[in-house]
Amino acid sequence: MCENHEGARHGPAYPAFDECVRFHGHSCPGLATGYRVAIAAMKALSVNRPFDEELVCVAETDACGVDAVQVVTGCTAGKGNLVIRDWGKHAFSFFSRDSGKAVRVLVKNSHMPGRSAMDDLRRKVFSGTATPEETARFHAMMAETTRSLLSVPESDLLEIRELAEKPPEKARIFASVVCEACGEPVADARTRVVRGRRVCIPCSLAGESPERP
Repeated sequence: MCENHEGARHGPAYPAFDECVRFHGHSCPGLATGYRVAIAAMKALSVNRPFDEELVCVAETDACGVDAVQVVTGCTAGKGNLVIRDWGKHAFSFFSRDSGKAVRVLVKNSHMPGRSAMDDLRRKVFSGTATPEETARFHAMMAETTRSLLSVPESDLLEIRELAEKPPEKARIFASVVCEACGEPVADARTRVVRGRRVCIPCSLAGESPERP
C-alpha cells in the first residue's frame, strides 16, 4: 500500500496485527505467521477482503494462525469460506472464485530463532513445572520471535505456489428438522437414521437413542 503527497491511499488496506491480537486474545508467533500468510495470499491473488464467499481458504492446521487469516481475509467458519483440514501443517490454500486463481502458502521453519530452547520452555510452562524466571524468559522469547516473524522478508518466511485445483463447493444452507429422539432442531444434512427414526448425530452415537421427554 502506498500514500501520495495528499494522503490518499491506493491499494487494499489490511487490518493491523493488533486487530488480530484483539480477536485472538494474545500475541504469539503462530498468530504472526497467520497474519503474514493472509496478506501474502491476498497480494498474490490481487483480491480484497470478500463480502461473502469470493475468497476461500483451506487451512491445513487449526492453530493460532487461523484466527489471523479470518480477520485479514474474511474467510471465516461462519460464512463457510474457511475449511479446516487439520493435517498438522502450517499451510493454507486460497481460492479466488472471481478470477479462478489459487495459491498455496506454506510457512517455512527457517525463521524461528531459539526454537529448540523455546519449545523446551513451553513444555515446562504448560506443564506447570517452570520457575518464574523460566516463565518470564519463555514469554520474552515468544515476543521476540513474534516481532521477528512480522518483519522478516516474505520470501524467507513463506513459500507461495500457484494451484490448478478448483475451490471447494460453496457453503450450503440446510433446512432444520426435529430430532426424533431428543426433540432438538438440527440441520437435515446432519441427521442419521437409527431404527427407522431420523435423529441428530449425538443421539445416533448414544447407541440406544433416548426417547423424547
